[in-house]
Amino acid sequence: MPQIETRVVLVQEAGKHEELLKALEEIKVPYIKMESVEEFGESESPEFETVFVVADFQDSILENLCKFDCRVLGPPIVLHCAQKGEPLPFSCRPLYCASMLNLVLCFTGFRKKEELVKLVTLVHHMGGIIRRDFSSKVTHLVANSTQGDKFRLAVSLGTPIVQAEWIYKAWERRNEINCTYTTSDEEFRNEFKVPPFQDCMLSFLGFSDEERINMEEMTKMQGGQYLPVSDDRCTHLVVEENTVKDLPFEPPKKLYVVKQEWFWGSIQMDARAGESMYLFEKPESPELKKSVSQLSLNTPNSNRKRRRLRETLAQLTRETDTSPFPPRKRPSAEHSLSMGSLLDISNTPESSITNGETPKSCSKPSKNSTPLPAKQSARWQVAKELYQTESNYVDILTTIIQLFQIPLGKEGQLGGPILAQEEIKTIFGSIPDILDVHTKIKEDLEDLMINWAESKSIGDVILKYSKDLLKTYPPFVNFFEMSKETIMKCEKQKPRFHAFLKINQAKPECGRQSLAELLIRPVQRLPSVALLLNDLKKHTAEDNPDKGMLERAIESLKEVMTHINEDKRKTEAQRLIFDVVYEVDGCPANLLSSHRSLVQRLETVALGDDLCDRGEQVTLFLFNDCLEVRLSKNPH
Repeated sequence: MPQIETRVVLVQEAGKHEELLKALEEIKVPYIKMESVEEFGESESPEFETVFVVADFQDSILENLCKFDCRVLGPPIVLHCAQKGEPLPFSCRPLYCASMLNLVLCFTGFRKKEELVKLVTLVHHMGGIIRRDFSSKVTHLVANSTQGDKFRLAVSLGTPIVQAEWIYKAWERRNEINCTYTTSDEEFRNEFKVPPFQDCMLSFLGFSDEERINMEEMTKMQGGQYLPVSDDRCTHLVVEENTVKDLPFEPPKKLYVVKQEWFWGSIQMDARAGESMYLFEKPESPELKKSVSQLSLNTPNSNRKRRRLRETLAQLTRETDTSPFPPRKRPSAEHSLSMGSLLDISNTPESSITNGETPKSCSKPSKNSTPLPAKQSARWQVAKELYQTESNYVDILTTIIQLFQIPLGKEGQLGGPILAQEEIKTIFGSIPDILDVHTKIKEDLEDLMINWAESKSIGDVILKYSKDLLKTYPPFVNFFEMSKETIMKCEKQKPRFHAFLKINQAKPECGRQSLAELLIRPVQRLPSVALLLNDLKKHTAEDNPDKGMLERAIESLKEVMTHINEDKRKTEAQRLIFDVVYEVDGCPANLLSSHRSLVQRLETVALGDDLCDRGEQVTLFLFNDCLEVRLSKNPH
């Protein structure tokens, strides 16, 4: 059979497109120009596969060509093929550009058929594919509502959810050859995403005025509206479950009554979360709790359970009676006889410094258990406190990493990572390295406590890791203020980060403490250890080998803290020099030096006429090796 050659017919304005003509010549496709489609009938030939190129897809011309099932392309798709060195595409529908090539779209929430038909047509013109049913192959869900199964599936699969304006915007930019709309496009994510609270009317119950105002502002930022409690138009009542015991009214069936985690979770995931997982339930009444308790005591195994409970309580009581340290507020029955739980007391030096509760452990409990010494010495008790605070500290650092650092940078979550890697590095610094060191210290201390003897050397454990402490602490402590500033800045600028912090602060692992409050623990830890070692030394006999080791360990900690302070002063001095350079116009560039530091700044007034006029303001910058004089007119 004879080979059929592709021929392009340039209709009206398309024939005047110089760049288009050049592109057709480059890909060696013959073309003819025509002012009207009617002319084509006279020159039609079976030897050619005819492709019509129509500028801007004028309605009348496009409509006439579509009646006869003609292949119709727009100039941008021809230019795209020429740029890629590809043949002209075969499309049964008119194809104007490649803006949505390889994208698969699904629609939900559109009730007006005319609007939906228009949107589908534009997607086809841009090379996109439409699917009636949602599946994992769908690349974008175009939503006019946050209700329905399609929306929930898209959220669960992490599929981008966009507004119809995204399609209209793409069509406006249809003549841009390299304009493709993908999920990685920053403009797409921010400008066209469906906000979490679209179509939602929220009210808030049980929050302080400050919290409520903050949540109302966040509601508006995230596309929703807020109304007073009990307003009939409300779709969601967000409840502070820790303070609200009962609702002030009987909620209608159409109203979602949800916990605050639904609110912050929706913002964090950048999409409306499913309400069923966060429904607020009334606390059990005292009568119900009492009946459940009585029922549990009448079970066949109740005698054995009560006996185990009495033994556990007796053990804890013996430990508490002979210990100067207060017991845990909520002892865990699961590990009540383990070394970790017996020594993990909440009121540690670290936790007592801040007002919040000590976070619960998110690391594995100790595998070992040991009977308590028959007679506890004062030295054993201080050693026990050192171990328990070290264990608590390791748990806190583990919480910081597992609950905050790792999730913040996690790839693949809807909306991408919550923070950039640079921001995460600035906030957390050397926390992972500090955790590694203290995990080893904790393990060594645990071995000592399990196999306790008065001659065991605590000082040797600290000395063993003194170089590691010197290496890991200064980078974090010296830039702790920068870490706090970064948290505050990101919390103000990034709603998802703000929501992330709110959700985590409410978790028991954090003990209701903020990320900044948790991050201050490394700043406090070494001074706390030094105090405990001093106390331990007081209760250590002169002939005990650990006496000298403790003295050396205390000196090593002082050396680390001195090094931190010196580094901090140097860092601060360098920052002050930069401030001077930026502040003073014409400041000499050679003023910046790694060996130079600012000692004092002094504002004065000239009394003579040598350098400037009498009475003129003069600023003196005294450095460790020079004096910089700044006049109000000219610097020197």
